[in-house]
Order: sequence, then structure tokens, then C-alpha cells
Amino acid sequence: MVDLSSLRDAILDGDAAAAATAASAALAGGASPLELVERAIGPAMDEVGRLFEEGEYFVPELLVSARATKQVFELIRPLLAQAGVASRGRVVLGTVQGDQHDIGKNLVAAMLEGGGFEVVDLGVDVPPSRLVAAVAERQPDIVGLSALLTTTMPAMAQAVKALADAGLRERVRVMVGGAPVTQAFAESIGADAFGANANAAVDAARRLVISPG
Repeated sequence: MVDLSSLRDAILDGDAAAAATAASAALAGGASPLELVERAIGPAMDEVGRLFEEGEYFVPELLVSARATKQVFELIRPLLAQAGVASRGRVVLGTVQGDQHDIGKNLVAAMLEGGGFEVVDLGVDVPPSRLVAAVAERQPDIVGLSALLTTTMPAMAQAVKALADAGLRERVRVMVGGAPVTQAFAESIGADAFGANANAAVDAARRLVISPG
């Protein structure tokens, strides 16, 4: 069995170059891309989330670990597709209209990928029409909406309503997050889940795909 400790350590350290090198070496040594996800990337990002929740890691550490994870996935994503590896689920993710902030969204995207999800990242300032089009085209299991500004929180409600008006709301579960967002707000707009941070968002996504009803 190929030793993947160097890959795990590189992700924990947020060293993107070392992570890519370790991943390439592991693949050359006979490890499968799925092994990299299940034995290195996923556990490393789970550990990053734990350290964040315990106050040992902060946003800068989360961000560099997320970048390292993204670097590795750029390498192995085509290999996973070639191998026919099924993802845990597909998530369409975006920061809502009027909001240009993406650090939190990017962290969630990286940690979701580390947890085996396929992520379709729509970026920032996503209008409801674009979200609806992406859901219709990509048929995700989950829609993730992010907002950092209190002034853009109403756009989350507009996005949920747009999905309902387009007849797509029953096809997907909706989770929301961001600094000003609360569980009460999530419930008030009809969202299915709330993630207080990136780690919580991944846990919520796992629950949603296990219990879709």
C-alpha cells in the first residue's frame, strides 16, 4: 500500500506545490485517484475542519489548505472520471447576487471536493436566473448559497423562490451559509440546511444526500 502521509501533511500545511508533487508520486507508485481522496485528501480536510473548530486553525490556514486541495483535484479529477468513480453527490455552489465575497465559498468548495462531492462553482454575484439554469442543466443533488453581507441575505430567499417558480425546488436540497446567516434565517426562507462554517457545511451536505427525503 502506497504511503500517503506526505500528501496528507502537505494539505494540512497548506503547501500546494508539495501536495501536487506528493499526489503525482503516489499515482506513479500505484495508488488510485480514489485512494488519494479516501485515504489522504478527505481525512486531511476533516482534520483541517477539526483544527478550525478547536481554534488551532484560522481562516488563513483553512484557505491555504483549500488551495492545496484544489491543486490536487486539478490533477486527479480527470483520472476519477476516467475510472468511472461515482461522486458522493453533485453540488451547485455560488455567492448570491450582489455579493462579491468568495473566501467562505471557496473553502466550502474545497472541503466538499475533499469529501468526495462533485462541485459546480458558479462564482460570485450569481443571479437567480443563472442559478436556475445551472440546476436545470447540471441536475445537482444540492444547491449551496453563500452570503457575507446582511444586505445580500434577501437574495438567498429570492434564489429559493426562483427555484420553486421554475419547478426545480423539489429536485434539490438547499443549504445556506455565511457570516450573517443563522439557522433561524435558513428556516425562514425554506432552506434545508445551514452551515455555520465550511466544516459544518460538509457535514450538512453529507446528511442531505443520506436523507434526501
